[in-house]
Amino acid sequence: MKRTTVSLIAGVAALAALTGFASVSVPDASAADPAGSAATLPVERTSLVCPAPSTSDLAETTYSAFTPVTEGTDDGGQADLLPATGTPDEGEKAEESALPQKEPGTPVTADESGADAPALAGIAEGRFAPGWTVQQTTEVTAGTGRGLQGLSCVTPDTDFWFPGASTATDRTDYVHLTNAEDSAAVVDIELYGTDGALESEVGSDITVKPHASEPILLSTLTDAEEDDLTVRVNVRSGRVGAAVQALDDKLGGDWLTASADPADTLVLPGIPQDATDVRLIAYSPGDTDADLTLRLAGPNGLITPVGHETLHVKAGMTTAVDLADVTKGEPGSLVLSPSGGSVPVVAALRVIRGEGDDQETSFIPAARAVDTRATAVGNTEKGTTLALTAPTTTTEVEVTASAGTEGGEPVSKSYTIKAGTTQSVELPLPEGLKGTYALTVEPTSGGPLYASRTLEAAQDDVPAFTTQVLPDDRGRVAVPEAEQDLSVLQE
Repeated sequence: MKRTTVSLIAGVAALAALTGFASVSVPDASAADPAGSAATLPVERTSLVCPAPSTSDLAETTYSAFTPVTEGTDDGGQADLLPATGTPDEGEKAEESALPQKEPGTPVTADESGADAPALAGIAEGRFAPGWTVQQTTEVTAGTGRGLQGLSCVTPDTDFWFPGASTATDRTDYVHLTNAEDSAAVVDIELYGTDGALESEVGSDITVKPHASEPILLSTLTDAEEDDLTVRVNVRSGRVGAAVQALDDKLGGDWLTASADPADTLVLPGIPQDATDVRLIAYSPGDTDADLTLRLAGPNGLITPVGHETLHVKAGMTTAVDLADVTKGEPGSLVLSPSGGSVPVVAALRVIRGEGDDQETSFIPAARAVDTRATAVGNTEKGTTLALTAPTTTTEVEVTASAGTEGGEPVSKSYTIKAGTTQSVELPLPEGLKGTYALTVEPTSGGPLYASRTLEAAQDDVPAFTTQVLPDDRGRVAVPEAEQDLSVLQE
């Protein structure tokens, strides 16, 4: 891996202050909204964590990092991604950044081989902060979880839901907890199966040391063998990044990222058109059962899957249903909405491509909408698919392909996504592309937009693939205008 020396002390101080947060300066009056309500400004600091990619000696991992060009940023700043290998030694004067970036608008990559690649934690400041995105993509050619495993590194938070995990005999699932702060985090891992909560004497009060990462094997938390499991990571002290690595002995594997927050309406975007089996896993975290209507947003509009018109989800219990080859040769997205009262749920899809011994798995959790801009990095000239979904209202979208890691010029293209449809769009390619590139997705008019990106790799007869949903990259934030009011000091 190519590395550049950076200041560890500066990076750690920034992590301590900023892990899990995006911060901005208070705007002056000229930057505020004309009505005086708020200013929309670029964030000044962003933090991300990446779990250790693999324990396989056959693993080949590519890291990619990118910051879109954002108007309104200062000239300074940097982005540092450092190994999360324990409490830093204050005596060390420098540490190596895994992915040093020179300029926004140009992605960078680095490679690692084998099982020794560590978890990473990092922070981007100044002009590198808005929309900073890091992708780790790992190819494993044999063994449990063989195939393509991809993860967009996560923002630290305090609550995560993972429907789609498993403790079945043919699954090896880990929940990775990464703490980038200076103090220890205390975490509870709760497991919910088809009959409700599973008892676990070791799932509570898990301590994650500062600047460290802990992979927790789910089967060590319970004796129950559950094909379909919902995992909740509840952080009682501090903040962590969390992701589930779901590995199957026969069906490959991938990273399972957290579902969008519990809601009564969810969109799970970008089921590949050649999916041979799709399984929906849902969970209702409240004390009320949920009745859901299932619809598939395809290229020509919303349809109801035959035989799967509705789904009843019992409160506190994980419910799963096999939708088979629901896309019928066309790309699609699953839209869940209440058929009765409004009851929040979380959900994810397990998607399988291929047949027989040549099957591969990926996961699509319920996604957050793209409010302003989404970013995906690590795209290749061939084998990249972008799916865009407008569930309710026709939406205009601009997609920009960045310069390549080794050369090329950015290019943009506009699309119209009709209401109730999913489109796998023909991607613009950077002119003179060399290396990999980043995509930014920006809705310019219309209603809610959801997006996902699929990467494919040739691996003998196995259709190796990985899908990441693309939430808003939170590169800008609304900051209310503040004025001095001395009257609060008077009686």
